[in-house]
Amino acid sequence: MYLHEYNAKKLLRECGIQTPHGIVARTETEAQTAFDTLAFPLFLKAQILAGGRGKMGAVKKANTLQEGMAAYKEIRAMVVKTAQTGSSGLPVDAVLIEEGQKITSEYFAAIAIDRAASCPVLMVSKCGGMEIEIAAKEKPESVLRIKLDVLRGVADHQARRVHYLFANNTVALKTTQKFLNSLFKTFIDNDATLVEINPLASTPFGDLVALDGKMILDDNAFGRHPEWIEFEKQSNKDPLEADAALYDLNYVKVSGGAIGCMVNGAGLAMATMDAVKLYGGDAANFLDVGGNVDVEAATAALRILTSDPDVKVILVNIFGGIVRCDIIAAGLLAASKEVHVKVPLVVRLDGTEAERGMELLKESGGSFELAKDLKQAVAKAVHLSKGTYVDSY
Repeated sequence: MYLHEYNAKKLLRECGIQTPHGIVARTETEAQTAFDTLAFPLFLKAQILAGGRGKMGAVKKANTLQEGMAAYKEIRAMVVKTAQTGSSGLPVDAVLIEEGQKITSEYFAAIAIDRAASCPVLMVSKCGGMEIEIAAKEKPESVLRIKLDVLRGVADHQARRVHYLFANNTVALKTTQKFLNSLFKTFIDNDATLVEINPLASTPFGDLVALDGKMILDDNAFGRHPEWIEFEKQSNKDPLEADAALYDLNYVKVSGGAIGCMVNGAGLAMATMDAVKLYGGDAANFLDVGGNVDVEAATAALRILTSDPDVKVILVNIFGGIVRCDIIAAGLLAASKEVHVKVPLVVRLDGTEAERGMELLKESGGSFELAKDLKQAVAKAVHLSKGTYVDSY
């Protein structure tokens, strides 16, 4: 689960990391309260689950109340498009308003899971700010990587390496050590897979302040953190993606396509979209029903797919291993009674109880386009999406 910056900073503060004073505003009244409470100059930052906001004008500085309100209105009305949002962009539901800081240097600091090394890895660099990705790519030696013992955290000798890398005379060694220990505590206590601060700023007063914060939490630990429910509510996740999550389904939107894909398994989803592309089509989305789908979830899956306005045809490609194809068929039949499906529905079932599933669909008399194999299913779906379908497959 990705966190908004203001929630990430809340968790950082709870573990002892200093952040600027700030207030989250969703209305002009809340923005006015922030301007009355905080000291100018202020920075206004769009709260979206994507990076690259600054380059798109979604981070602004305000020196006066008039500038602040104008900046708030402009950011609040934005649909921010970055390399991470796709062409549709993300609407801004909230703006974080923070006090500016006097800084001497900017750094990058993060802890992430290194799956190859099977341990957390601390990453730090003197190249903090918006260009860290470029610096890491062009000068990989500029990023110091330190493997951490999950039981010990950041050892003293590792903290000294980081401190000497920073080479900042205004920050004491004990301040660097305290910061790194707090960063590790944030990572462990919150079952995170990533905690990133960019930039991390040093001040003339000898402090280290997190000017920005990014966190990804491990969804598998949700049961240990009831407070995460509030984070989930505050997410500006795609409504269809959020709807799918209620049924343990995984929905992913793909820009520019017209074919909605219902599959079981991420590998089959990729293979299905590749096949659609091979035959000259494009997927609008894919919905992974997983291996434990029941009739209710299958019904929800079809309802979600039909809710996508870009979908002109739905391709159901199920390979029954754990999941039974007759259950998928029953779900499709139930959904067709509850949901008015206005687009063609192409179905290919194979594996466990596939024959029975196909019989159920055929005997129902419903308007299903049944396919004997993946090749035929994809060809039908692509031609139907382009209005060139003929009943000769």
